[in-house]
Amino acid sequence: MLASVPLRSLIVDFNSFFASCEQQERPELRGQPVGVAPVLAETSCCIAASYDARRRGVKVGTRVDEARRLCPGITIVEARPAFYIQYHRRLIEIIESCLHVTDVLSIDEVLCELTATYAPREKAVARAHRIKAAIAREAGACLTCSIGIAANQFLAKVASDMQKPDGLVVLEDADVPARLLELEIADFVGIGRNMERRLRAHGIDTVRKLYAATKAELRGIWGGIEGERMYERLRGKDVRPAPQEHRTVGHSHVLPPSLRNETAALAVLHRLLQKAAMRLRHMGLYAGGLHVSMRHRAGRGWSDELRFNETQDTLQFTHALTQIWERRPGRGRAPFQVGVVLFNLVELPGHTPDLFTHEEEQARGRLHDVVDALNRAYGKNTVYFGGAHGATSYAPMRIAFTRIPQPEIEEIDPKQSKVIRPGKKRGPEAPSGDPPQPRVDAGRAGRPASAQP
Repeated sequence: MLASVPLRSLIVDFNSFFASCEQQERPELRGQPVGVAPVLAETSCCIAASYDARRRGVKVGTRVDEARRLCPGITIVEARPAFYIQYHRRLIEIIESCLHVTDVLSIDEVLCELTATYAPREKAVARAHRIKAAIAREAGACLTCSIGIAANQFLAKVASDMQKPDGLVVLEDADVPARLLELEIADFVGIGRNMERRLRAHGIDTVRKLYAATKAELRGIWGGIEGERMYERLRGKDVRPAPQEHRTVGHSHVLPPSLRNETAALAVLHRLLQKAAMRLRHMGLYAGGLHVSMRHRAGRGWSDELRFNETQDTLQFTHALTQIWERRPGRGRAPFQVGVVLFNLVELPGHTPDLFTHEEEQARGRLHDVVDALNRAYGKNTVYFGGAHGATSYAPMRIAFTRIPQPEIEEIDPKQSKVIRPGKKRGPEAPSGDPPQPRVDAGRAGRPASAQP
């Protein structure tokens, strides 16, 4: 008889995180349907929805006008990324006081590995309840979370999704595969639409069939080692995800109606490019290519790219953008969305300086260090290159599924401000910059509470 697999992983998954932060900060929104959108426009989409809204059909990706139709009376709030990051950091501290945080998986999800002390079921469950109580006490009752406990990270994530909101599910060795059979194959991390189609093409359309497939069969369907990894993960083996490398650095932005012309779109592209270049330098990377895209309302658009000797120089990136922009097709059509991506990234040891421009590159590097420091100290766009003029207030900080931005890099760094302005007297210290006041749709604007995260 095989020995049972111990509990090793605990995942904390916050429920409707952005909407819950807004409800915690603003008591008048509690118990009400709330949607969070990047901008207050009917054509924008919800990036989060409270459970009151979800029960009426509003999901992530639902257009604002459709959300109003599905859920009359819904309050649409403009997203405040810096505010959510403040809550995120505070919640990490709270969880850490109860159980060591092994890895931050996203803005609303963390992994804690269970040591031998907490591996027994009763101790793991007690620790989960302690985490929930600490969050409610120190961050607020609106910040609920679902906790999954299992033998590995993969199954702990499955468990955290099985009971929402405010759930707690344990998947022990004896529960597998029986508890998994009630799920759909698309419920598993690593099985997106394309992989689901491939599985179904091979006759695997249920979790029962997926679990019964051999390691060799899954390797063939996945086309490599990931198929074997899925086989092992389903059985509770501690298969660690492959380390993630930075392959690209980029930003995109849906243009508001006032900027849906080519002149404004180009200015926004410059703003996005300067923002990406600053992040690239902070990460200690160099880029050897620039990809630019523009989409129109009908869904059509264009994209183009240019490769060059790897650099961190915003001016070189700007020259590349100008070349790409000059050869764009279909001029005159109103743009809807623009984006830039820096690719072919290398670290300093892999960077080969250009023989003829090395000294100029070093001088510009010192210039960019000063510009970046000034922007961190005094706020973004204190100093910027002229191409972004007129668009510096657009393309604000956004939170992606796989990246939590650093306000100290993209907005303002109070610590850097002290270094540059040591003699200036300041008032009481605010926690990493006060979050902006919320913007809501007309007719439902309420006065925000003064609570701090």
